[in-house]
Amino acid sequence: MDTITISDLEVWYHVGVPDHERVQTQRLAITLRLVVDFRTAAAMDDVGATINYSEVARRIISFGDGRSWKLIETVAVELAEIILREFRPHSVTVEVKKFVLPNTRHVAVEVTRPTP
Repeated sequence: MDTITISDLEVWYHVGVPDHERVQTQRLAITLRLVVDFRTAAAMDDVGATINYSEVARRIISFGDGRSWKLIETVAVELAEIILREFRPHSVTVEVKKFVLPNTRHVAVEVTRPTP
């Protein structure tokens, strides 16, 4: 299998356990690893035979519009579910980074889900 990776896509979502933390959007960095098979796309040199990573990125950026979460764990699981449903990779790994703890670069969660 082959992999498409989108690294540290910057998004602004309402997320945080305390209510006051969800008032303003927070910067998150999303990394996606989509397992696909490139053989047909490479043989045809055709984006229609693979997953269009530009479309994936646009979907992830707009995913937070009008939504709010307490946990980045929930964000990661829900992102994995929509990627699987809408783009149909063999599997997806989603990492969500949040920049809230002092003296750390970030806090991250990661989930991997196969296509059902």
